[in-house]
Amino acid sequence: MPRKITSELDIHVGDIYEDCAFHPCLCVKVGDEGDPECVHGISLVDARTRCCSARQCGVRILTVEEAIQWKYHGPADESLEPSEQWWTKA
Repeated sequence: MPRKITSELDIHVGDIYEDCAFHPCLCVKVGDEGDPECVHGISLVDARTRCCSARQCGVRILTVEEAIQWKYHGPADESLEPSEQWWTKA
């Protein structure tokens, strides 16, 4: 089961996480001068760069197996609107 983080200290570069849009992402940077809580990542769905607040966005750490599930079948424990279901789009 995904593990919710409570601060930017709970996530590190190289971790796989779920952002606030439920995309599985690879963490590439934590914090910056303007926002020390920002978790920067690359979406494993569409390769876009993402930034979420570690404390406010509900970021969750994923295992590799969970990231694969999210990419191809969506999050196992969330129900998303059809317009947000990237896994159903060709």
